[in-house]
Amino acid sequence: MQSSYNGIPVPPNGQPIEYKDGSYVVPDHPVIPFIEGDGTGRDIWKASQRVFDAAVEKAYGGKRKVEWYEVLAGEKSYRKTQDWLPDDTVKATVDFRVSIKGPLTTPVGGGIRSLNVALRQLMDLYQCIRPVKYYAGVPSPVKHPEKLDVVIFRENTEDIYAGIEFREGTPEAKRFIAFVNDDMLKGSKKKIRLDSGVGVKPISITGSKRLVRAAIQYALDNGRKTVTLVHKGNIQKFTEGAFREWGYEVAVEEFRADTVTERESWILGNLEDNPKLTAEENAALIEPGIEFAAKEFGESVIAEVKAVVASIGASHGDGKWKSKILINDRIADSIFQQIIIRPSDYSVLATTNLNGDYISDAAAAQVGGLGIAPGGNIGDGYAVFEATHGTAPKYADKDVINPGSVILSGVMLFDFLGWKEAARLIESSMEKTIQQKFVTYDFERQMQGATKAKTSEFATRMIENM
Repeated sequence: MQSSYNGIPVPPNGQPIEYKDGSYVVPDHPVIPFIEGDGTGRDIWKASQRVFDAAVEKAYGGKRKVEWYEVLAGEKSYRKTQDWLPDDTVKATVDFRVSIKGPLTTPVGGGIRSLNVALRQLMDLYQCIRPVKYYAGVPSPVKHPEKLDVVIFRENTEDIYAGIEFREGTPEAKRFIAFVNDDMLKGSKKKIRLDSGVGVKPISITGSKRLVRAAIQYALDNGRKTVTLVHKGNIQKFTEGAFREWGYEVAVEEFRADTVTERESWILGNLEDNPKLTAEENAALIEPGIEFAAKEFGESVIAEVKAVVASIGASHGDGKWKSKILINDRIADSIFQQIIIRPSDYSVLATTNLNGDYISDAAAAQVGGLGIAPGGNIGDGYAVFEATHGTAPKYADKDVINPGSVILSGVMLFDFLGWKEAARLIESSMEKTIQQKFVTYDFERQMQGATKAKTSEFATRMIENM
């Protein structure tokens, strides 16, 4: 632990959060690094910090206090240090374990490290968690946004985001294509076109299982009744399809007493409806048309029915399965439709990196958009909470932008610390402020009779409403 990072002294009255035996040890005055962000991030952070401090003071009456500690990244860092992401910034986020950041820009031309990528690699932040819920009064494009209340667990370290790709025409791409075409696909009609850029999509047992494990544990800890594995396994059988298979393995091998798979629920439900049902009859109910399938397939389904009854008939039968967490799966493209037409059927989604990127933004659109969508990157012993939107530089320093994403990311942070009283104060005051139709321009233009508030004014009203 250093006394300063980037030449900025560590707050003398704070203590670091520790991680022992799989649990966080949070002092009453934790040092929490923050990156205010670029563009609108400056206005957003000033407003958000005021809200955070007011909630903690009201909830704990001075017993607890966050010692905020600024670390440098982005444009502000470059102006001061000629470095977009100083090593000291990364070290501080590692040393203090839990941090929060606003939006950061990437300069034209690239060439700098992504803060998110650097921290994910160094801290192994394998869970990207995006809660999506509706706050009363927020304008929405759907009729019943209140029916959507999901928490999305997106695998954060692999898939096409692993960054293993080669530009078209480079020696590396040519070598890669030649290996695949001439060796791996030898004798096959499949070929990669020679003028292709190529990338690798790794999906591992390790990455998949720990992500699904975290999602199921979250459901258990928070009273959520379903965990849905979202994948494209109908096309990508050995990556996306494998994610689905490994996810089910985690459920039945590690959480057997607390979970039931969708197919198991069908089998047990059929038996409850008709206790005299044979295994063959039950198989026909869960796989309509089974009589037209290959004999081996039919036999495998009958064996599956018998195995389910033998293994969990006593523990999960007679309706007991209805109190378990239901583990099911959905094809990725289907879930976009499902969260619109059947939103109340879904509670926790666990998915691969690219799918999660798409789905989390699409879901956020139903409840008000990215301006009010929080996010957190979580690992074993480390966490970084962040805005999910961009920097919107044309609105920078105009005190007009919606601070909701960072404020609700702060709610996630306080829940993570176990400071739930402060978290609930922030949520309730934000909802009350929105219901009063005292909102920033992005909501005001969609709400009849609303008052357009500055970023700072919205924060002040939130504090008054605590």
